[in-house]
Amino acid sequence: MTHRIREMALPALLVSGSLVLASMQAGCASEASQPDAQPAAVVTSPSPSQAGQAAWSSDELNQLVAPVALYPDALVAQIVAAASHPTEIVEADRWMQQNAGLKGQELAKAADSQSWDPSVKALTQFPSVLAMMDTNLSWTSALGDAYAKQRQNVLDAVQVMRQRAQQAGNLKSTPQEAVSTEGQTIAIQPADPDVVYVPEYDPWDVYGEPLDYYPGWVGGDFVGPGIAFGLGIGVGVFGGFGWGWHHWGADWHGHEVLYNHNGYVPHDRPFGDHDHFDHDHFGHGPAGGFAGRAPLGDHSGGFNHGGAAGAYSSRGQPTGGFHGGGDSHGQPGGGFHGGGGFHGGGGGSHGRGH
Repeated sequence: MTHRIREMALPALLVSGSLVLASMQAGCASEASQPDAQPAAVVTSPSPSQAGQAAWSSDELNQLVAPVALYPDALVAQIVAAASHPTEIVEADRWMQQNAGLKGQELAKAADSQSWDPSVKALTQFPSVLAMMDTNLSWTSALGDAYAKQRQNVLDAVQVMRQRAQQAGNLKSTPQEAVSTEGQTIAIQPADPDVVYVPEYDPWDVYGEPLDYYPGWVGGDFVGPGIAFGLGIGVGVFGGFGWGWHHWGADWHGHEVLYNHNGYVPHDRPFGDHDHFDHDHFGHGPAGGFAGRAPLGDHSGGFNHGGAAGAYSSRGQPTGGFHGGGDSHGQPGGGFHGGGGFHGGGGGSHGRGH
């Protein structure tokens, strides 16, 4: 009887063992196939830093360049390049305030001895522009960040805004500057290559259709959509320095800022994205970043700054200024030149209470 039971149990054990072995083999095969299949199923989310580096839209870039798009080409180049160095902008503006008595050759020599980027040194020729960039440091930081990441798009945006101003009847040649058009490219050069006038205009109104205010923008009080000019600045005295006026330009076809006939390459940014820049770190003004659109229509102030503080005090009236190409120290080519005035206004008031 016992022998018969053993004979019956043996096949059952063999079958059971085969099933267990087959199950183990199937499990091993399944585990072995998982490493090959798993990578295809893994979905990685972008890191916060990657998410914060989203590309600027064309509307954002148009709004970003609006305050300076109608400046002469070389001044646009200096501003865009200097915007990559916001800390030095603050330092230079404070330095200018502390050395307000320096003029002409003395100013050029003192600025040349500083460790700033050539573009920042170049802006010491235009103290009001330097002050504007310091006051609107979030905007300055954003402009530098945009050029570092999308230089072609930034320069394209300048051309887009120039075309809008021209179509609105507000951008044309004047005794202060020469406006020329070649194909789709609009160039702006000083009428006198050694005397530069900084245009004064409302950047949210001069381009035809009103433009949204840049968030947190601080500007002067300017009435009307046209362009005015304050005092001309003689730049000849800075010509002997490697960062002077004639060393800068814009290659509109190559889509880059030119410095000494070569493309200007921004240095590495000391901060990560265009949404945050700690303006309070420098002791003035609130931090503003490019946090979104400001409401359209509540325009409490325009954009008014020329070569010297208070150079243009009466709307539509030419300024007196200093004539003869010399500065207050008798330096040739380094002073202020009169002849502001007002032109444009072809765009009208666009139904707003200017």
